[in-house]
Amino acid sequence: MTPPLTQPVSEPESRPAPPRSRSYRALEPSRGGIVVRWIWLSLAAILAFFPFYAMVVLSLKPGQVVELPGSLVPWTDISFASYEQVLSGQNILGWLGNTLIYSLVSVVAVLFLSALAGYAFAKKRFAGKEVMFWSFLAMVMVPFHVTLIPMFILMAGIGGVDTYWGLILPTLANAQAVFLMRQFIQGLPDDLFEAARIDGAGEFRIFLRIVLPLCKPILATLGIFVFLWHWNDFLWPLIIAKSNAMFTLTVGISSLQQQNVPLSTMLAGSVVALAPIFFAYLIAQRYVQEGVTGTGIKG
Repeated sequence: MTPPLTQPVSEPESRPAPPRSRSYRALEPSRGGIVVRWIWLSLAAILAFFPFYAMVVLSLKPGQVVELPGSLVPWTDISFASYEQVLSGQNILGWLGNTLIYSLVSVVAVLFLSALAGYAFAKKRFAGKEVMFWSFLAMVMVPFHVTLIPMFILMAGIGGVDTYWGLILPTLANAQAVFLMRQFIQGLPDDLFEAARIDGAGEFRIFLRIVLPLCKPILATLGIFVFLWHWNDFLWPLIIAKSNAMFTLTVGISSLQQQNVPLSTMLAGSVVALAPIFFAYLIAQRYVQEGVTGTGIKG
């Protein structure tokens, strides 16, 4: 028997990559443009970082007259006496605890409530949904100072002055958080929710098992923003807190000015207040870009 004839396998022809269009090449920056861009970005980064650098360096030089630029040299006359005075002589640990309670409880409550509201506005059908949503979103255009006095009168009437719940409760209705959650959840496929309902899952179970796990990027992003808002909040804690024991860090550090404490001590307190939010951002920064890019405004 003659062996079967085999056809040689022809190798696929390598095709050259299509040339770039002229408009695409026009958008590419030149080498000189890249250098100029990096120079401008470097200058902007230095200008943004300089106040924090000055705050840290001057906090390490207690009892010295501030003379620029000599006082900004970091390796001369370094002392941690200001930090020892802040941590021992002032009630900064108590203020730090109050700020942590205020920020962390508010973050958990705002994220949970805004996720619930965002899921309802994005995937549920009920009468007046659009009117209710845009009316709630209109709260963003109302300045906080306009509602400050009525809010304080209301909290004072129900006994919320100088209490944790009086400090936290008025900040839980966050229209911006609800809007971002609604925009993100709108992009989730409806087939997931329909399949869960066919399997017999209730709405709250769908929310816990499907919505929340898929919303981790936007939840992390919102968590950072809400944490920063409450950590740096000054006006409402100043009004609602009457005793030194209920001060937050921003109010407590501001009260040091009335005690004629040295500048280095105030700056040391500011560094202590800055450190937690800096580390919180480092922990959750990888979720920020995902959450921001995933909440594009849809029509």
